[in-house]
Amino acid sequence: MGTKVAGRGDLESPEVVSASPTPPLLLASTSPQRRAILEQLGIPYEVVAPDYLEHDPPDTEVVELVRAHALGKARSVADQAGDRPVLAVDTAVSLDGTIFGKPTNATDAERMLEALAGETHVVVSGLCLLTPGWELVAHDSTRVTFRRLTPRDLAANLAQGEWEGRAGAYAIQGRGAALVERIEGDYLNVVGLPAALLVRLLAQRFMGLYGFG
Repeated sequence: MGTKVAGRGDLESPEVVSASPTPPLLLASTSPQRRAILEQLGIPYEVVAPDYLEHDPPDTEVVELVRAHALGKARSVADQAGDRPVLAVDTAVSLDGTIFGKPTNATDAERMLEALAGETHVVVSGLCLLTPGWELVAHDSTRVTFRRLTPRDLAANLAQGEWEGRAGAYAIQGRGAALVERIEGDYLNVVGLPAALLVRLLAQRFMGLYGFG
C-alpha cells in the first residue's frame, strides 16, 4: 500500500503511511536446503556466497568448530550487508568425538556411512547473527540414530550421489531418510539449518519484526 496524501476533501480522514519493509536476512550460504527452510518459515532473505576458507585443526571440539566457522562466514560478508542482518550457519556430524565433515569422494562417503551404521551420532550446527552493532553466536544439536546397514544398503545410498557436499555423507531430507531409525531434537537442524534456534534468536533480538516474539 502506498502513502496517501491528505487532500482538501478528506482532512478528517486518518492519514495512511506505508510501513517500512522487513529487512531481509543476508544468508551467507549457497545451500538450497537453507534457502528452503527460510522460505518455509516465511523469513525474507537474500543470498551471498561467503568468502571464507574453512580450517579444521585436529582435535578441535565440534561445538567450537561449527561456532567458529559460522562466525567466520558471517564476518566475511559483513561489508555487503548494509542494514540487513547477516545469517551464517555451519553444520558438522560427530560420533564419539570424531568429526565427519563433507566426504572427499565415494570411498570416503562409504567409510563415513559404515562408521555411522547402527550408532547414534550428533548433528551440531553453529549459527551466527551479525549486525553493525553486535555479533551473536549460538549452536544446537540433534541426536540421530542409524539402523544397521547391509552392504546393499550402502551401495544403494552411495549410488544416489546424495553424499556429495553433505556432512556425514547423507541427506535426511532425501534417500538418507531410509538410513535413520530415530532422531532426538530439531529435524531441520539435520537438514542444514537449526530452525528452532533461529526463530528463538529472531524473537529475542528482533521482536515481532520477522513474525516471531
